[in-house]
Amino acid sequence: MTSSHDAPARPGAEFRTDVFPEIRRADAGAVLISEWDAGGPAGQRAVLDGVARAWAETPLPAGFLSRVLFAGTDGRSVLNYAQWTSEAAHREFVRTENTGLSERIAAVLDGVGDVGDSGPGRFRLYRSMLPHGAPREPGCVVRVAFRTTGHEAARGLVDGLLELVGELQQGGGIASHFHISDEGDRVVNYSEWTDPESHERELGVRLRPRGAVRSFIDGLPGVEPVGFRRFVAPRGLVRV
Repeated sequence: MTSSHDAPARPGAEFRTDVFPEIRRADAGAVLISEWDAGGPAGQRAVLDGVARAWAETPLPAGFLSRVLFAGTDGRSVLNYAQWTSEAAHREFVRTENTGLSERIAAVLDGVGDVGDSGPGRFRLYRSMLPHGAPREPGCVVRVAFRTTGHEAARGLVDGLLELVGELQQGGGIASHFHISDEGDRVVNYSEWTDPESHERELGVRLRPRGAVRSFIDGLPGVEPVGFRRFVAPRGLVRV
């Protein structure tokens, strides 16, 4: 699944480039998720290329597992998904890193304009809806987000959904991975699909308005859906 945009070769071939990350890898203890709005296709490409290049040129510690950016099918959004062995490993990297990584990334974003960057949110993978049958290669990520009033509401949302629909992915999806923010105020479902069209078809079947899933979510106290976006074309590094 490597592409023509491979990052520069790294010592020991420690990383795969431009592939979808392994969300349930056992050594991932911390996840960082953020999004940028690059304004249009040119800005989106500039962010993807510039940020991926900045990370590829940076010596990375053992605690770094992945950082992958995805292009939104809307032609302007960029999703950033990163995994570290622990929150402490990431904080130590931020504290001691002296190669100018943050400055290079800031320069890329400043060159595009106001991308709405508020820094990555810290999450933990809580539960997953696993593939039904033999796993398939993802070709699309759908980010589904919710605001929640705390950890109890966040867990109630995820637990209730899996109780309602089961723990095996049905329909055209491959898998769904529910992340809860450290503060308990957000839930992000990183959902894997074969392609954007598969998700579009599913919206009219199991995810239709007033259907069982939407009715359950709409009736939950302390939970506010904030929509979804589709993403393709991964760019970045994944430790093997």
